[in-house]
Amino acid sequence: MKSVSDIKIILYAESEKSNPLVKKFSSIQTAEKISFTSEEHLGEIIQIIKEKHESKEIVILKKFMGRFFQMCPGSPGMICCNYRLINTGFNCLYDCTYCYLQSYLNSFGIVVFTNMEDVLRELDRFLENEAEKDKIYRIGTGEFTDSLMIEEITGFGKLLIEKLSGYSNIFLELKTKSSNVNKLLPIENKGNAVIAWSMNTDYNIELYEKGSASLDSRIDAAGKAVKNGFFAAFHFDPVIVYENWRNDYAEVIRKIFKTVDHNKVVWISLGGVRFTSDFPEIMTSNFPEEKITSEEFYQASDNKMRYFKPFRKEIYLFLRNEILKYTDMPYIYMCMETDYMWQDVFGLDFKENTEFENHFGRYLKEKFILKNNRK
Repeated sequence: MKSVSDIKIILYAESEKSNPLVKKFSSIQTAEKISFTSEEHLGEIIQIIKEKHESKEIVILKKFMGRFFQMCPGSPGMICCNYRLINTGFNCLYDCTYCYLQSYLNSFGIVVFTNMEDVLRELDRFLENEAEKDKIYRIGTGEFTDSLMIEEITGFGKLLIEKLSGYSNIFLELKTKSSNVNKLLPIENKGNAVIAWSMNTDYNIELYEKGSASLDSRIDAAGKAVKNGFFAAFHFDPVIVYENWRNDYAEVIRKIFKTVDHNKVVWISLGGVRFTSDFPEIMTSNFPEEKITSEEFYQASDNKMRYFKPFRKEIYLFLRNEILKYTDMPYIYMCMETDYMWQDVFGLDFKENTEFENHFGRYLKEKFILKNNRK
């Protein structure tokens, strides 16, 4: 698994050399440190180091001037759970073939935002002015980067867990493809913090998730997190099919519940691989050995290329039924799917995102919050 030791160069703004986060990264002895004085200067430096270094070897420390806290944009015409996102950075250490961030122009380097105090201010505004006390909120950091890949340096996960631990109606999710949980285990008040893992088969991890933790390492880390007081969650997204996919995904599920206490697994998401129509060209250019695009896809109503509807239904029903062999505790859901797929797979009729969000929230409140309070 790639780690801090794989970082070769750290770029930081000269005006922020006293920033606590910049100082933390400066402690990485194996990485060269280079300062920049402006965005134009940063661009010039990047053009030079591009000739000798890969994007995943470079960390860029800079302030983020946009919105740190926002609603998940979802996908047009699809049912979305109204997940809230916290932006802490952009790009990650791992080389996932299917990662949509490859389609972003000028996305060289792993960007880590240095003004986390602004994140806390935006969270405070939400908690004080917008959040309803009786409503359950799911908030997470893993949309544009990996939540825990360099937690031992950033401390972002610890900071957010401690910030939100006193709110019984908030589930903070830290999503990762790493096994990097040790720095979080000693936290005393974990609240409803959830450490979540993107899950795939050994075959898909080896072929499409280069540099990430192995399947067994992820599951072992999940078991350790749960034993130390965290909730866990798992995301089978993207599901990528191949000849033996059913047996292999069934084995992943078996391994999870052999190691992880099912009473502490709060949710499991399902999602078939999907991408924009121009993305296959990007994938095959960056990863010539990929086999995803050899499968048959069609353009869905959100303009994403997806497996055919009957096959997606088959995938979701198979995974749902495999999970239910071991537990009915977690909330099992589909990420960005159609209303008719929800009817076919779960028999639920969500017409809008708020209905899905409220159904999800009521489930978490009854199964995990109220149940724990009754003990």
